[in-house]
Amino acid sequence: MWMDDLCSLNGLDPLWDWNRTWYTPNPDLTQCFQNTVLVWAPCVYLWICAPFYFLYLYCNNRGYIQLSNLCWAKMVLGLILASFGFVEFFYVLLEKNREIEQHLVFLLSPIVRSLTMVLAICMVHVERLRGSRSSPLLFIFWLLAVLCSLVPLRAKVWLAVDEDFWVEGVRYVAFFSYFSVQLVQLVLCCFAEQPPSTTKPTHAKNPCPVQDASFLSKILFWWFSGLVMKGYRRPLQVEDLWSLREEDTSHRIISDTEEGWAAEYATLQRQERELHESLMPGSKLAEQTLLFRKLKKEQSSGLCLLRTLSRSFGSYFLLGCLCLVVHDAFMFSIPQVLSLLLGFMRNESAPLWKGYFYASLMFLLSCLQSLFNHQYMYICFTVGMRVKTAVMGLVYRKSLIINSAARRTCTVGEIVNLVSADTQKLMDFVVYFNAVWIAPIEIALCLFFLWQHLGPSALAGIATVILIFPLNGFIAKKRSKLQEIQLKYMDGRIKLTNEILSGIKILKFYAWEKAFQDQVLDYREKELKALKKSQILYSISIASFSSSSFLIAFAMFGIYILMDHKNILDAQKVFVSMALINILKTPLSQLPFAMSTAMQAVVSLKRLGKFLCQEELKADSVEKGPRSTDGDGVVVENGMFSWTKEGPPCLKRIGVRVPSSSLVAVVGHVGSGKSSLLSAVLGEMEKRSGQVSVKGSVAYVPQQAWIQNTTLRDNIVFGQDMKESWYKQVVEACALECDLKILPAGDETEIGEKGLNLSGGQKQRVSLARAVYRKADVYLLDDPLSAVDAHVGQHIFKKVVGPKGMLKDKTRILVTHGLSFLPQADLILVMVDGEITETGSYLELLGRQGAFADLMRAYTSTQHKDNDTCRGPRKSSSRLSMTDFMLLSRDLSKEQLISGDTGSTSLQNVEPMSDPEHDPAEELGRLTKADRAHTGRVKLETYMEYFRTIGLAFILPIIFLYAFQQAASLAYNYWLSLWADDPVVNGTQTDADLKLGVFAALGIAQGVAVFGTTVAISLGGIIASHHLHLDLLNNILHSPMSFFECTPSGNLLNRFSKEIDAIDCMIPEGLKMMLSYLFKLLEVCIIVLLATPFAVVVILPLTLLYAFIQSFYVATSCQLRRLESVSRSPIYTHFNETVQGASVIRAFGEQPRFILEANSRVDHNQTSYFPRFVATRWLAVNLEFLGNILVLAASILSVMGKDTLSPGIVGLAVSHSLQVTGILSWIVRSWTDVENNIVSVERVKEYAETPKEAPWTVEDVPLPASWPHMGTIELQEYGLQYRKGLEWALKDISLIIQEREKVGIVGRTGAGKSSLALGIFRILEATKGEIYIDGINIADIGLHELRSRITIIPQDPVLFSGSLRMNLDPFNQYSDEDVWNALELAHLKNFVSGLPPKLNHECSEGGENLSLGQRQLLCLARALLRKTKILVLDEATAAVDLETDNLIQSTIRSQFEDCTVLTIAHRLNTIMDYTRVIVMDKGYIVESDSPSGLIAERGQFYSMCHEAGLV
Repeated sequence: MWMDDLCSLNGLDPLWDWNRTWYTPNPDLTQCFQNTVLVWAPCVYLWICAPFYFLYLYCNNRGYIQLSNLCWAKMVLGLILASFGFVEFFYVLLEKNREIEQHLVFLLSPIVRSLTMVLAICMVHVERLRGSRSSPLLFIFWLLAVLCSLVPLRAKVWLAVDEDFWVEGVRYVAFFSYFSVQLVQLVLCCFAEQPPSTTKPTHAKNPCPVQDASFLSKILFWWFSGLVMKGYRRPLQVEDLWSLREEDTSHRIISDTEEGWAAEYATLQRQERELHESLMPGSKLAEQTLLFRKLKKEQSSGLCLLRTLSRSFGSYFLLGCLCLVVHDAFMFSIPQVLSLLLGFMRNESAPLWKGYFYASLMFLLSCLQSLFNHQYMYICFTVGMRVKTAVMGLVYRKSLIINSAARRTCTVGEIVNLVSADTQKLMDFVVYFNAVWIAPIEIALCLFFLWQHLGPSALAGIATVILIFPLNGFIAKKRSKLQEIQLKYMDGRIKLTNEILSGIKILKFYAWEKAFQDQVLDYREKELKALKKSQILYSISIASFSSSSFLIAFAMFGIYILMDHKNILDAQKVFVSMALINILKTPLSQLPFAMSTAMQAVVSLKRLGKFLCQEELKADSVEKGPRSTDGDGVVVENGMFSWTKEGPPCLKRIGVRVPSSSLVAVVGHVGSGKSSLLSAVLGEMEKRSGQVSVKGSVAYVPQQAWIQNTTLRDNIVFGQDMKESWYKQVVEACALECDLKILPAGDETEIGEKGLNLSGGQKQRVSLARAVYRKADVYLLDDPLSAVDAHVGQHIFKKVVGPKGMLKDKTRILVTHGLSFLPQADLILVMVDGEITETGSYLELLGRQGAFADLMRAYTSTQHKDNDTCRGPRKSSSRLSMTDFMLLSRDLSKEQLISGDTGSTSLQNVEPMSDPEHDPAEELGRLTKADRAHTGRVKLETYMEYFRTIGLAFILPIIFLYAFQQAASLAYNYWLSLWADDPVVNGTQTDADLKLGVFAALGIAQGVAVFGTTVAISLGGIIASHHLHLDLLNNILHSPMSFFECTPSGNLLNRFSKEIDAIDCMIPEGLKMMLSYLFKLLEVCIIVLLATPFAVVVILPLTLLYAFIQSFYVATSCQLRRLESVSRSPIYTHFNETVQGASVIRAFGEQPRFILEANSRVDHNQTSYFPRFVATRWLAVNLEFLGNILVLAASILSVMGKDTLSPGIVGLAVSHSLQVTGILSWIVRSWTDVENNIVSVERVKEYAETPKEAPWTVEDVPLPASWPHMGTIELQEYGLQYRKGLEWALKDISLIIQEREKVGIVGRTGAGKSSLALGIFRILEATKGEIYIDGINIADIGLHELRSRITIIPQDPVLFSGSLRMNLDPFNQYSDEDVWNALELAHLKNFVSGLPPKLNHECSEGGENLSLGQRQLLCLARALLRKTKILVLDEATAAVDLETDNLIQSTIRSQFEDCTVLTIAHRLNTIMDYTRVIVMDKGYIVESDSPSGLIAERGQFYSMCHEAGLV
């Protein structure tokens, strides 16, 4: 060997000498090795890596770092080290110049060292220029250099001690100085440089410290310690969390991913287009091919999404894979070292230093294994977090551009599920995916090493694995199917829950809570049934894998001793095999979970891919052009439009030209296609043929106002710059000034979700103000005046829409039922059945005697018939909507409960509010309450509550089974150690069959106990989950309406989706893990103490340290979990809001702003998610270090007690101590998981404490079946307050309404008329006085008994997804004949008969596949079907045309002739023939008489009629 020749030439001993290095009681390395390999190895490492590192620095320029003290120190010390080498080189050269060939080694080594130091200095300089703040390459180099210098240092120290120091004093001083400088360089590499000066300035208030961390700090996660300390001292707040790193922000991630997905989506679209072109249209084969292609597209869309994500995050993920491979290399080295240690224990003559060496090596390998494992996990979770951000961004952007057909197939609940449940499945997939490919490799390696120890018997282990795998593959497949079923029912449950929250007012008015509760519970029962089956299968899987180590050991050991009685099972064979089997357990247990996760991820990828591949709105369906003052503002030529590609056209032969700056009115009956025409102009419909062009920007006012959960000002300004003067003009023109004066914080008052604390009229005016403020060129107004008072309507038309209004120079298309405005229109379009039948001015159309003239004649006859008691003709048909109330003081809305919208709302504790003057200014006008995080550790009561719901009958057997399971495990392991120590007699061991039998019995007992515990915990968890969900649903349905105004819907949807999902799955899983590992730890401690009792000295301080670290971690982790959970709700709320207002957002072109807001909310959520998973890594690194110390202690104590301990007990102790690192981490992790997820119980249970409504039924009060049989209503000194301390809404009302009386209730805004209706239905409870119906005090009976016996037709019609029949009769109380009769009387029979499924026609979410008018008629049909003796109407005809309105009024008069009717009058002409009119003002009844009597008195009623044009 040339190295030996070189060394011998220099007078040194050979490179390697076993007798000097290994077979000696005092080991040392040869001088040749010390002067060559130990010097050159770090240098070679640096020279090999340098080119790649320089290339990396060249490609990644992070800026320029100013020369710092740290950088100066590194460079100066590097120069000193280089100078040492050069001095030594010249010294040898001068001293030994005549014998230079004999001193080549001493010449080469210093020059190599010096040149390497120069390279290191250059590296420091280049790193500074390229902005690299901490160098992993140089840290490893200096670490290697110091480690390699330790052996020569030891030799030099011994020489200095043995010889006179001053003989070679200069050489010693030089070496010690060189070593010291190297050590200082290593220490300096543990610090990071200052940030680059050319880095973009960060506006982050609290930047993430990982950017300032050195390489060592990063690998040990020390940079996280600051947050842990802060979390331990006090509960963490949002302000304590770090800002996201640039590479983790939504903007950065989504921009990259969106680009990749756009390319994939374009490819899919192109393939589909090519297929369409290649097929003959109309053929049966073409239809089948298209269907097949559609299915294939759904399958491949998931693959395309996976490809996109791989391109974006694949490279970083591969770095994690590399860490995993290195981790595996260290993991498999440990059993080999254990084998050497046990060999040492058996060899009596072996020197002790070898035992200490093996113990130290095992410790080192264990530490390195931990470090690489947690770097891998950190990378995986980081990638998972980025995948979540990317997918959420893609789904959000898609929800803004999907067309109406796709929107109807994707409900809000399903979209929320995509961004909650499905993104979580993808995150799990990222973490566990590698197990799919690396687990089989690990299994193969384990079996290879087992073969080395046990020979062909290892094949028995392979056979066992082969038997276990098909079983678990089958289980994984079955569980995947059950998962799909469970998700389907979960989707249905969330969707229905969302609708219940949206329509909660209607449910309460109609007393339908029980029917919808039963539907939700039906979904829940099916969901839990699928979950139960899945969990039982999972328990079989867990039991088989938990027992796999025993089964493999039993098979291998059994075959081994049965093959040949000379085969001996000694400690080395048994415990090295058991260590390998324990390694084998990890891939065996991970593989089915990884396969299951992969299956779930495939399902989720398909679901996400399917949604992302939904049809989009075509950008070219409307031609956009710049505004032109002359010419046409909107042109539609020969247009045919439908809502779906395949569906029948809704609009046919549409041809219209709207001149710029003109006012065009669109009129027609309900369902004639008026709103569809505006949707076609907006590009919201499928354009079959024709052309649509719009000149200039567009503003849109929808028929149902879309209001954001933000301040009123923000709703109007809608992302534009605030211009105070223009804003004031808009507010005045839209008649909002009075509202602003009365709102608690003016225009800074927060508006509830969907405008909950505004009336219908206020919402419409805000929606109109939003459009006017925009200063657009084209205005599309979909009946914006339908819900406002007559005088307000005239004001708005005059100031805004009309010829002299603010929009007079704009192009306006106005859909209206108010025919009085038509004479002022420049052009009128008359629509019948989706076609424009007539076009012209008002006078032209009247002269043609067509459909328009018929409409006007119907209107005129209605007017005359309604005005028999009035003087003079009616001047205006605009709605008189008295629902436009104002908020008084800090009151929640009063009349909105009956008149307004029915938004998705949530329930939260409403705390008593103080008077406005005592409240902080910023709180004034705040309505909704943000989801608040609890602070501190989870209370013991929460655990007790959870375990109480499981029941003692389940808990005691679980604890017993766990104790039995671990006792069996301890017994069979101890039995193995006794077997291994059994003496060999005549080359064999005695009673091998008996030992094998006992071993088998103990192992089988443990397997059965494992199955029992997992099943018991799973079933207990399902029982608890069932009760908690039932309680949550009950608590919410029993809550009063005031609570539903205070919390965004995302909060409640979060409870029903994420929190319930955590209770379903996460808590039982955490409990299983925590209990099994706790008992396992107890077993390990008993075994280690049995072997080496002195280990108690190590175990006790380690336990204290463990408790210390654990307390730090749990406090921080739990609070991070809470903050993450709280920050998740606003994401869902924003998604919900966006999906419902997508058409408005698109019309105004506000998609970029809403996307930025979504990004902001996702980023806010990730700021708490990122430290949450880093906390787990921080914990694991610290705890596994403690566990590795226990391995070191057990090994060293075993070496020290070599003379007294048997190899069997040492093997048992050390092999078990090797498991402690994992056990400790898993205990705290599972403990934290339980504590983190038990927060879900806390959050679900918090609604149990909120105030509830009165009972639905009262058993003690017998109520006649026919009650109320007359319909008399008596109010005795009735008073109403919304909350204590607020102004009275109704004051001392005493009133008797006789049977069959028809009473109209009118009054100005805030008069209290709606409060009266709310009092009758007990939506609000009386503060004083009583209400009697047919002589029975309504306060004495149950709410359902009251509400089911009286009926209301509300202003805003609400439908639920489900059949038409379910929407009319959810309890199935009436026959089909009754339902058809009600539909006929509601003028819907022809429409429903024309639908193919008839009564089974499915209504989409919110009834969106029916027009607003049709929905209103269905609400009338509900009332007709119930036919109670008391009917309350709240402007039930705002959304229908006048002819239909006339039919409805005549139906109410004829069908409810023998009923008591109370009408909250919005249009006074409808109550002119009533027996009595009650005029209310400021909570008092100020006038009460017949309409003619009140007109004669010329009081308030007269002035109202005068304003409405009725007198």
